[in-house]
Amino acid sequence: MSTALITGASGGIGKAFAEKLAAYNTNLVLVARSEEQLKQIAKQLQEKYKIKVDTIVKDLTETGATNTVFDAVQSKGLTIDLLINNAGFAEYGDFAERDEERQIKIVQLNVLALVDLTHKFLQGMRQRRSGSIINVSSLTAFQPMPYLSVYAASKAFIVSFSQALWAENRHYGVRVLVTCPGPVQTGFFTEAKFPPALAARTNKISTSEEVVRESLKALERGDSIVVIGGITTHLITKLSSFLPRKILLNILEKQFKTKTV
Repeated sequence: MSTALITGASGGIGKAFAEKLAAYNTNLVLVARSEEQLKQIAKQLQEKYKIKVDTIVKDLTETGATNTVFDAVQSKGLTIDLLINNAGFAEYGDFAERDEERQIKIVQLNVLALVDLTHKFLQGMRQRRSGSIINVSSLTAFQPMPYLSVYAASKAFIVSFSQALWAENRHYGVRVLVTCPGPVQTGFFTEAKFPPALAARTNKISTSEEVVRESLKALERGDSIVVIGGITTHLITKLSSFLPRKILLNILEKQFKTKTV
């Protein structure tokens, strides 16, 4: 049986990945901050699918957190066949007025932890000449996003980084995919402190299960990237190609600014 490690596994897309992979008879290593939620998910999946589920309770923004995760996996003698870097968060608002430490933590989680875990587990995959990595990005990666500046920039990094790794590692039998969903039915808008009026403007919203299904299909095809959502979602990825940057930024700034900003 293969083993997958999923970060941000206590809810949303991460939990949906865990459920789908468990149904495929995949053993799991689940990483998140919430111990109680991880225990509940692990118990449910083990009982339902008769798989092995290990949990690692860790805040990946903490110093040395990725070393702790990697060392825990090594001490258990586990081989990670699929790494899913899903953990991430955002915060809505004017960058200059947001809490500095929280903005830095977005970079630490969305970028630094993802890069470090990828580097640590990629070594073994290349040696074995097999393995897969899925990095979860976002529709926001395709253009600068006023009032989501750090988050969108971090997701743009993930797209560029992942596609470069796809090219570097395909000859080693290692698949790398970056998945870019549009709005998803998770707690994202609440956790990011989006004004309700702004969140309500969202049109097509995918489910976490749809994101997981399309991501795994794209990984199986050997794609480097997949955009998940309706026609509007796919059109948004092309905006920066045919709109002058200044015009695009003016449109986005007006669209995402609210009276609360």
